[in-house]
Amino acid sequence: MTSDGDQFRVKMSAMDENHAGYDLKAPGQGLGSSSLRLPGRGPFPPLDEHLVEPEVTRDEIIGGRRIVAMPANPPHANQQLVLDQVLATHLAPGYVGAVDLLTRHDVDSDFASDACVYKEGVEPETGTRYLEELAFEIVSEQNTADVSEKAFIMHRRGVRRIFAIFVKGKKRVCEWSPESRSWRLLDISSSIAAPCLLKPLPVAALLDAAVAANAVAEALIAQGNPVIQNLKATVRSEGKAEGFAEGQAEGRAEASAAAVLEVLEERGIAVNEAQRQKILDCQDLDRLRRWLRRAVVAPSAEEVTSVS
Repeated sequence: MTSDGDQFRVKMSAMDENHAGYDLKAPGQGLGSSSLRLPGRGPFPPLDEHLVEPEVTRDEIIGGRRIVAMPANPPHANQQLVLDQVLATHLAPGYVGAVDLLTRHDVDSDFASDACVYKEGVEPETGTRYLEELAFEIVSEQNTADVSEKAFIMHRRGVRRIFAIFVKGKKRVCEWSPESRSWRLLDISSSIAAPCLLKPLPVAALLDAAVAANAVAEALIAQGNPVIQNLKATVRSEGKAEGFAEGQAEGRAEASAAAVLEVLEERGIAVNEAQRQKILDCQDLDRLRRWLRRAVVAPSAEEVTSVS
């Protein structure tokens, strides 16, 4: 008995070596021009030359097979929200993110990843948008062989890195390995670094909503988000004002305590060390003012400080 992975490798090898081609193409359109070529076959079709109608049908074409991309249930739908918010805040300048972006990956493949990142603008050589650099798939009820086939086709087209977030059972993040044509488990403590990301994306943020929220906040700080910057400036300003007020109060208390001791010394009233320290430690300005008035007439230092 062969495993799904073995069957997938055999199938992919057969596609590369023996594929006779597939006649599906968008109505009224040819293959267009591209410097990229399929192994042993014709050129890649333009990214936006679709086999299916975007935003009209849920159909996707994977290796010539029609797949219906159905709406999601939890946990897939919940994980999609976490992925989207984290990815959106981690985009480097000059890059854009997209959800369910339909791409003509092959002569007989026209499908979308759950989320992706690509360079903004128009690619001069093809006159279309740029190909995705990062692609993410959320895997719940889907057939793993289908997801693996999509990853194989995306990488062959030129997508640099493809990730799968498995949410059924033990949640985990994997990256597609072109060498082994299989998924490689990523360490939960690791991060995904790429030129199209503003800062490395923690793997844990793709699995845990609380970690995702922290990652979003850190990314906004790295972006120089004006709201965050204003908030930081306000906190610093309030802290300085509070510190200044506290400093002024401490200065006035020290001056008042020194005045009490100076009056007693001028009058020749003995002040022991405990009494001196009590006066110097007092930070209550009202109390120090009362002690100063008593120091003018009191016969002893004890009578100055014995009553608050």
